[in-house]
Amino acid sequence: MPKPYEVIGDGFRRPRTPAVRDNSRHQWEKNRARRPKPERAGSGATERDTGLGTGDLVFSAKYRETGAPGELAELFGVPEGTALVERTYRTRCATESAPFGLVTSYLVRDMLSGNPDLLDDGKEPWPGGTQSQLFTVGIEVDRVEERVTARPPTPEEAQVLELPPGTSVLVLRKTSYDTRDRAVDITDITLPGDRTELVFTTSLERW
Repeated sequence: MPKPYEVIGDGFRRPRTPAVRDNSRHQWEKNRARRPKPERAGSGATERDTGLGTGDLVFSAKYRETGAPGELAELFGVPEGTALVERTYRTRCATESAPFGLVTSYLVRDMLSGNPDLLDDGKEPWPGGTQSQLFTVGIEVDRVEERVTARPPTPEEAQVLELPPGTSVLVLRKTSYDTRDRAVDITDITLPGDRTELVFTTSLERW
């Protein structure tokens, strides 16, 4: 992957922090979901992907309730218009102005009714992330499916992600299923192609 740079004025460029996302992160997150809060709060997935410390990052989260459109309703197995919690996340390096990606997550509101804190973006960042949040209402994630495509960015994406001309974005749809085979979290992630590396390691059963 070419080294990413941030233009900061008069054509001067400085390196942008790269991020390496690998599929073992999901088991890592699940292993931490039931750990004590101080341990979960010590670091998160972005720290793991970038090698940065928690104090090196600026994080924001915004929640809103929305009705499930047709596609999401079908994936969740609920009627169209069912109340969803839409969660928008942005994380960036404190010395940079562009986020590592654009993240929007959807949860079925009724699944969260056992813990009102899960409806409050003031509780973010949640130690342990989404799997830990779901654990508080008795949901165990059984598998995670990720689909990745590439395309040119929209003008807004290019501006927010501060993409060099000609840079594509990687669009990742992550669907988490619980032990009852229900989709419990659907997350759309737009990643800048100049600073993101995706790594997939598949362990094969031995003969």
